Amino acid sequence: MGSSSIFLYINSVLLFTLRSKSVFRETSRYILLYNLLFADTVYLISSSLIYMLAAFRIKLTFYMCSVVILPPQLVYSISPLTLTVMSLERFVAICYPLRHAVIITIRNTGVAITLVWLTSSLSIIIRVLMLLCSNTEFSFNLQMKDICSKETVFFVPMSHHFVTAYSGIVLLSAGVTIICSYIGVTLVARSASTNKASARKASQTLLLHLFQLGLILISTFQSNIITAAATIMERSHVLRLYSLSFIFLTILPRCLSTFIYGLRDQTIRPFLIQHLCCQLQLITNALSKYLHQCQLLCH
Repeated sequence: MGSSSIFLYINSVLLFTLRSKSVFRETSRYILLYNLLFADTVYLISSSLIYMLAAFRIKLTFYMCSVVILPPQLVYSISPLTLTVMSLERFVAICYPLRHAVIITIRNTGVAITLVWLTSSLSIIIRVLMLLCSNTEFSFNLQMKDICSKETVFFVPMSHHFVTAYSGIVLLSAGVTIICSYIGVTLVARSASTNKASARKASQTLLLHLFQLGLILISTFQSNIITAAATIMERSHVLRLYSLSFIFLTILPRCLSTFIYGLRDQTIRPFLIQHLCCQLQLITNALSKYLHQCQLLCH
C-alpha cells in the first residue's frame, strides 16, 4: 500500500501540474496525458480500496460492492484506448509534421477523448444489462458471502464471455496500432536527415507504451492466476502472490505514464519537480509545527 500511496501522490501532483499552465491545457498531447493520468489515478484508488477489503476480508452488501467495483471497471479500458490515441498523435507528429497542427487539434482531441469514454461506458452498461436481464434472483441489500470483486458482482457467465471478447478486441487493436506507429516512426528516424533525436525519442515512447500495454494485458489474467494458485498453494503463499500481483500488475502499469511523461518530458519535468518540492516543503512545515505543539503540550 505504501508504493500505491507514493504513486498516487505523484500522479496527483502531475495532474495539478498539467492544469497549472496554459501550454499544457492547450496542447493535445498533454490533454491526452491528463485524461490518461486521471483514469489511472481513479483505477489506483479503487483498486487499492478493493485490495484493502480483500486483505482484511471485509464483506459488503451487493449494492456497496457494486459501487466499489464499477469505477475501476469503467476506467480499465480508458488506459489502452488513450494510449492508442497518444501513439497515433506521436505517429502524425513525426511522420506528417506539416499536417500535425491540422489533424491534431484541441477539438479533435476532445472528440477522441469523448469516444474513448463512451466506448468504456458502453461496455459497463452492457454488463449491467446482462446482470439485470439474467434469470438469477438477487437483492442489492443482500450481504455477500465472498469478498468484493468483479467476479462476485458480474457473476453471470455471459458477462464473463463478453468481457473476454471486449478486452481482447481493445488490447489487440491497441497493440496493432502502437506497433504500426512504432514501425512508421522508426522508419522515419532512420531515413530523416534532420530531427532524428525527436523521432528516436518518439520511438522509445512508443516502446514504453507497448510495454505498458503488455502489463495491462497480463493483468487481465490476474484473478485467474490467483484462483489457480489457491488450489495448489497454502493460504499464506497465495496472499504473498496476491500482494506481488497487485504491485506488478495493478500499480506498475498505471504508474508508467508518470515515468514516461513526467520524468522524461523536458517541458513537464521542471514544473513537476517544482510542485513536488513545494508540496513536500508544506508537508514538512506542517509536521514540524505539529511536533512543536506536541513538545509544548508535553512540557
